[in-house]
Amino acid sequence: MILEEQLEQIRKSANIVDVISSYIPLTQKGKNFFGVCPFHEDHAPSMSVSGEKQIYKCFSCGATGNVFTFVSEYENVSFLEAVKIVADKCGIPFSGIIEKVKPKAYTEEYKVMDLALKFYQNNINSQEGIQAKEYLKRRSLDESVIKDFQLGLALFYENALYQFLTSKKYSSTLLVSLGLINQSNGEVRDVFRKRIMFPIHDLDGNVVGFTGRIYEDSTQAKYINSKESVIFKKGKILFNYHRAKQEIKRKKEVVIVEGNMDAIRMYASGIKNVIALMGTSLTQDQVKIIKNLRAKVILMFDNDEAGEKATYQNGMILASSGIDASIVRISDQKDPDEYIIKKGIDALKNNIKHPITFLEFKLKYFKKDKDLNKVEDLAHYIKEIIIDLKNIPDEITRELTLKKISKEYQISLDLLKRELNKLNIKQNKQVEQKKLEKKKISKYDRACQTILYFMMNDEKFVLKFKKELGYFSEKKYRNLANEIIYFYEINKKIEFSDFISFINTKDDLADEAMDIIRACKINDFDIQVFDECIMVAKNEMVKNEIRILKEKIQECSDSSEEIELAKQLINLKKGCVGNEK
Repeated sequence: MILEEQLEQIRKSANIVDVISSYIPLTQKGKNFFGVCPFHEDHAPSMSVSGEKQIYKCFSCGATGNVFTFVSEYENVSFLEAVKIVADKCGIPFSGIIEKVKPKAYTEEYKVMDLALKFYQNNINSQEGIQAKEYLKRRSLDESVIKDFQLGLALFYENALYQFLTSKKYSSTLLVSLGLINQSNGEVRDVFRKRIMFPIHDLDGNVVGFTGRIYEDSTQAKYINSKESVIFKKGKILFNYHRAKQEIKRKKEVVIVEGNMDAIRMYASGIKNVIALMGTSLTQDQVKIIKNLRAKVILMFDNDEAGEKATYQNGMILASSGIDASIVRISDQKDPDEYIIKKGIDALKNNIKHPITFLEFKLKYFKKDKDLNKVEDLAHYIKEIIIDLKNIPDEITRELTLKKISKEYQISLDLLKRELNKLNIKQNKQVEQKKLEKKKISKYDRACQTILYFMMNDEKFVLKFKKELGYFSEKKYRNLANEIIYFYEINKKIEFSDFISFINTKDDLADEAMDIIRACKINDFDIQVFDECIMVAKNEMVKNEIRILKEKIQECSDSSEEIELAKQLINLKKGCVGNEK
């Protein structure tokens, strides 16, 4: 929460040029400043920063906004956290309240998971938790780790958690949906029993699930995890992210490991910029989270065949999103957890200081299971390298790699280049085809978005919209238009930079507004363009009303009502281009 007056004061006190230049180098050209955009793979300065308007705009990817949105996107923090960062940079006292984000729709679900966590924590600190703590002690996990990572214990009893939570008036249906209990044939059983419990947090630090590990000899699975629920989506979470985020930003480096235990061991041993996967492969949501960290990425997976395969697969996933990961392959021990126990934390830190490039890893990986003394295997190996090089944008890397292969295996460099060029031509054709096939936004949607963008930039368009159109049929456009009009009526003017601050305090509209701002690459606010968009929107809305009236006429059983509807239809058709018939 923050008062609009304080928000405006901070924004006006912060010079956007000074703030952005503290993150990326800017060069002045005329009135504006230019820099390499940090929000996409930019190799030439395509981001313009206007000190006069206090906004930034990338002419390549469309990223745009004010000083708060830049910091929010760059630092990967909430809008309110970004306001605090800007206030601190400007030396302005900040009285806003920042709390962990809990989506309003799932308040009850979060409360249940918090209670389950407290129940498990209480158990491990009770008489019944002694055996579990002894196990953790043997694994070199002391009381500080138990406390810091909120480790707990699921009791042996079949429905201990169920009894506790239902006593708090929570329904068994809710508990089943959250993966805490199983219910079958009238019997209720806790999902987790006699297991050490590792809580899983979302990006904001809210408990959303659990991993349970056995601590005695058993034929059961070593680990079981919570099933996915409305608040727990594995593909949107990275284990330990909420703890590691600040250290990652400070060091500008993130180490990604496979298992929760690896992350816990490393974090507790002093490597605090570590996160773990929630599955074998990164999802696009997780890649986006990692990309927003803007940190060097190091993959350090298990020292086995599965870990080697996961390194290749996830390295390729990252590379396809423009992230060039470095690789650490540990030796002698199975995983980072065991490595630290057997060889010590300093030995692991030394490994992390000396990673290899992903390309070096791939050159070794492609040799796997091949006898390069055989012509067929050598040809296959070289083809794999060439196929991989077509996805590497850096020409120097490609050239050096081809020269290395040419020299090492006595193959013509010209031949290798010709093969690579063939693949590049084929790939370019495929990219162009995909662009053509990409779904286009409708003319009506583009008109509505353009109208709204014009309105965000100048009050004359707000007044013109009210006079000539007045509303949108679609709720998402209508609500945003209402907020723009409200902002104008309160302030008696429209300033784009201030409007961005205002709309980012509206949780239900901020994303829609920012999507429109990013999509609209307009600098010249031509009144004729606005009028044309108004006409497109008006015409489409009339067409929609005509369609509704036709449906009513078909369903109508009253002749007098049908005549009245027909008159309305005729009047609408008169004013709608292309629907005169």
